[in-house]
Amino acid sequence: MTRVGVAKVKANLSSYLKRVKAGQEVLITERGLPVAKLVPLEGQQQQKTLRAQLIRDGLLIPGRGKIRDSFLEPPPKPTGGKTLLEYLLEEREEGR
Repeated sequence: MTRVGVAKVKANLSSYLKRVKAGQEVLITERGLPVAKLVPLEGQQQQKTLRAQLIRDGLLIPGRGKIRDSFLEPPPKPTGGKTLLEYLLEEREEGR
């Protein structure tokens, strides 16, 4: 276990996080007294990506194939008639 002061951890946090990811534990001290411990997460707790976490929580259902080209094309512009803006301006004038 690595023992390190708060000031050193603040200055080199990335390097200590690399150690923790590699499986080491880091004991953080303040004026020589232990105040915290950085430990690696185990199994289910370790999250590889946000996407994996969302899938695991049931908030995201991954797709099963290629996206159809029709989804990537913008919808056709309306021909004739009024635009949405014209309808909204008309409603405003009528006081609705």
